[in-house]
Amino acid sequence: METTSEKNTATFTHLSTLTQYFIPFGNYIFPILIWTSYKDKSEFVNHNGKQTLNFQLSLLLYTLILALIAIPIFIAVVLQNIPMEAVFNDEDFIIRNFDFRGNIGLISVGLTAVFLFGILKIVEFFLVIYASIKTSNGELYKYPMTIPFIK
Repeated sequence: METTSEKNTATFTHLSTLTQYFIPFGNYIFPILIWTSYKDKSEFVNHNGKQTLNFQLSLLLYTLILALIAIPIFIAVVLQNIPMEAVFNDEDFIIRNFDFRGNIGLISVGLTAVFLFGILKIVEFFLVIYASIKTSNGELYKYPMTIPFIK
């Protein structure tokens, strides 16, 4: 049976990943600080800390893969259309000679990667909230789509 203190610490470990919206790399720094401080004191906190960090590291890997797909595609499309002409009129910005027709397939793959990244961030937010609720109730939560980097 977990104490209230253990439940709160484990819950804050999950919620600390939301600091990424305010502090760069906060989703790694704060869970690591909380987890390393309490992992030897509580098996419940140790389990949830590992789950939190594994989930964040898995999301980092998925994000890097999506970026490695999307960024080169968009760079290639722009470089293929380098003789494009940008015109600034009074209030308008017009790009001429930019041809999407030969690159629709590539652009579709790149936009799909960007869309999947957006979905991944939304799912991450809700899974963190869900894990926090489960943990505050004293349940051991295991994130889906997680690679067990830390065992």
